[in-house]
Amino acid sequence: MSAALWNRYCASIIRYEDLGISLDVSRMNYPNGYFESMGAAAERAMAAMAALEAGAVANPDEGRMVGHYWLRTPSLAPDAGIREEIVRDIASAKEFAAAVHGGEVAPTGGGKFKRLLVIGIGGSALGPQLVADCLVDGWQAAMQTSFFDNTDPDGIERVLGGIGGAIAETLTVVISKSGGTPETRNGMLAAKAFYERHGLDFAKHAVAVTGTAAGGIKSKLEAYALEHGWLRIFPMTDWVGGRTSVMSTVGLVPAALQGVDVDALLAGAAAMDEKTRTLPAGENLSMRLALMWHHATGGRGAKDMVVLPYKDRLVLMSKYLQQLVMESLGKEHDLEGRTVHQGIAVYGNKGSTDQHAYVQQLRDGVNNFFATFIEVREGGGVPMEVEPGVTPADYLQGFLRGTRQALHESGRENMTISIARVDAFTLGMLIAAFERAVGFYATLVGINAYHQPGVEAGKKAAADFLAKLAAVKAGLTAVPQTAEAIGTAAGLEAEDVHHALNHLAANLPGVQRTAGASPAGDVYWRE
Repeated sequence: MSAALWNRYCASIIRYEDLGISLDVSRMNYPNGYFESMGAAAERAMAAMAALEAGAVANPDEGRMVGHYWLRTPSLAPDAGIREEIVRDIASAKEFAAAVHGGEVAPTGGGKFKRLLVIGIGGSALGPQLVADCLVDGWQAAMQTSFFDNTDPDGIERVLGGIGGAIAETLTVVISKSGGTPETRNGMLAAKAFYERHGLDFAKHAVAVTGTAAGGIKSKLEAYALEHGWLRIFPMTDWVGGRTSVMSTVGLVPAALQGVDVDALLAGAAAMDEKTRTLPAGENLSMRLALMWHHATGGRGAKDMVVLPYKDRLVLMSKYLQQLVMESLGKEHDLEGRTVHQGIAVYGNKGSTDQHAYVQQLRDGVNNFFATFIEVREGGGVPMEVEPGVTPADYLQGFLRGTRQALHESGRENMTISIARVDAFTLGMLIAAFERAVGFYATLVGINAYHQPGVEAGKKAAADFLAKLAAVKAGLTAVPQTAEAIGTAAGLEAEDVHHALNHLAANLPGVQRTAGASPAGDVYWRE
């Protein structure tokens, strides 16, 4: 390493020795004076974050506060009611988990709940999945855990097939703020049917995490759980969005049931929050991340972010950050209503696996990305040598350093986050660091990070399709018809009808299709 590169490394690293975390941006090609030139913008972003944490309406589209930072430091919440609610929810999650583990909350047939099924979608599944995959060792978990995170019937059946007869000792947690999310509702109904096929009352095995009337949220799931006498209902709050909900009841209830140290998870996030809330921009790890994103992408998403954690336990981190970053920053309009099409695409898997996949393109192909390495200094596992004096952890470190250097030599920008180990505290730190970086970056580019109009548009489109599907189904007769003919009768576009008919032919008994020379010549009928 040249003296110039060593000096740049020393000048470009932020280290929090007391937390065991650092960020090295020396391989990012930011120009001299960059941080100074962004100083005023960084101060505005920090001021906006301070206002958000103080309870300002940070999501103007929905007229609500954004309070995920309060979840790990309740004293920051703007009123006593919210503070008490947060403390109560944390205590309730831990108390319920202890009751389940101790057999006080038990299956109707006796014994203890030994398995957990979590049903959710988006942040209501991905956060709990990240925590489980990162922190829970399946063979010694307090409860073996499975997830429904889609409405794919084959995927649902695979999960249920893996549970099998153990469904009698399985506790199911259904997570949905409104209770109207189709994927979650469908998963709940599939689980209920499976319990009933085994002669079990689903309600005696079911827990809801949802909006509650007491919290000002009208939830179909709360109403359903109350009507059927579910075991427990945990509240979700309006001021926490799905992608930042892992430290609310959404994440804490499943985590506590699996035996995760939820206090350490919250403490790690609180410790990172304290640093990135109080330290000036030049010493602020989250601000440094946001500024590097701004530099690398030109403040307009010109490059993708590749996340490469060199640790199996962090394999879902790239997927988690994909939702956190892309749902928060992928916006058509800025706060002034101007069309800007902002966003940063995120992808990744893990090192060194990715070195045998797409790192070839990263090094030699199109230069349309910047990389974020996550280093875990302690190798863990059982100490062993694979060669004299060489361990698997030595190889992993060698692959990380080698890939980092190879990218740098090819002019590909990259940064490295380093943590001491993977545990609940450090996972909390990582999540908090990226959450605040997203908030800072959103202010730098002038967008609302806390709404998701594109997601709502997708839900509406799905509902529209279901309405069209019903009309097409009603239009089928025993007489063969083309998509165009059915569409004309129903007032629908021929292509929409064609796709609906293909779906029905593949999934509904009695619907038949004969292929023509082109889709226009295909005919369909109901036997």
